[in-house]
Amino acid sequence: MIYPSVDVLKTKIDSKYSLVSLAAKRARNMQEGSPELLSEYKSVKNVGKALEEVAAGILTKEKQDESKVYEDEV
Repeated sequence: MIYPSVDVLKTKIDSKYSLVSLAAKRARNMQEGSPELLSEYKSVKNVGKALEEVAAGILTKEKQDESKVYEDEV
């Protein structure tokens, strides 16, 4: 069985796209030397570790400022 399950992750992040994007960005940061946020991980790979952080509630999606125009919206 995959840990953490998609059902648990969907309760923390509203869409699969946002979840994948967030996990990928965090995994890249870990690969570049960013410190780990949990004391213990079940996963060996960075993407799995990022998903564990989401499941634990440590890693969350940033709320967008409606008045700001972001690069990907131009």
